[in-house]
Amino acid sequence: MATDTSNSIDSNHSSSAYERLEQDILTGHLKPGERLRLKELIETYNTGNSPMREALSRLSARGLVVREENRGFSVPHASKESLKELLKTRCWLEEIGLRESITAGGSEWEEGIVLAFHWLHQATNSDESSSGRKSPKWSKYHLGFHVALISACESSILIDFCTQLQGRSFRYSNLAKISKHAGRNELEEHREIKDATLNRDADLAVSKLHKHYTTTLEILLASDRFD
Repeated sequence: MATDTSNSIDSNHSSSAYERLEQDILTGHLKPGERLRLKELIETYNTGNSPMREALSRLSARGLVVREENRGFSVPHASKESLKELLKTRCWLEEIGLRESITAGGSEWEEGIVLAFHWLHQATNSDESSSGRKSPKWSKYHLGFHVALISACESSILIDFCTQLQGRSFRYSNLAKISKHAGRNELEEHREIKDATLNRDADLAVSKLHKHYTTTLEILLASDRFD
């Protein structure tokens, strides 16, 4: 019993360290290229050696932490080229997921999209931040909406990978310190994607999705905050 309790505590500490470190990377609190020294991390996040090592390994597997031989861990750099590659890959993969979902999705899938858009709508109204960063609440429901769109594609691997890429995109938005952009109505963009998807118009839905990501890319590149 003592061993089970000890393992449970270690697991909780590891999850806590992982979630907090992940949040600090995604929100831009930890800067691109910043070294992640184990001793300092243990003190900052008030955790043990093993939980922090596990957290770093998990984040490294997701591409949110870079591990270099003999140099330890660091926050990934943020460049214009990596941003372009990221958004291009999201377009490729989410197009597959969206087309498959439009073909295979039933009423439960449709209801999930409607509900996800409702929560995104609510979160959009409270997405004001003096830091210029997207709010965690908005990010949660934005992710939920995009996952709902592809949730009937019958590939958990694709959904998991798209979720990871969404997290990386969120990091770029926060680094650019762009919460809202003059002249852009993101909620309307999402509404158009939703409507085309629910109307089972795959070509239009994909076109709206690509335009949504292309607009995001142009705005982020124009911020001139990346190498």
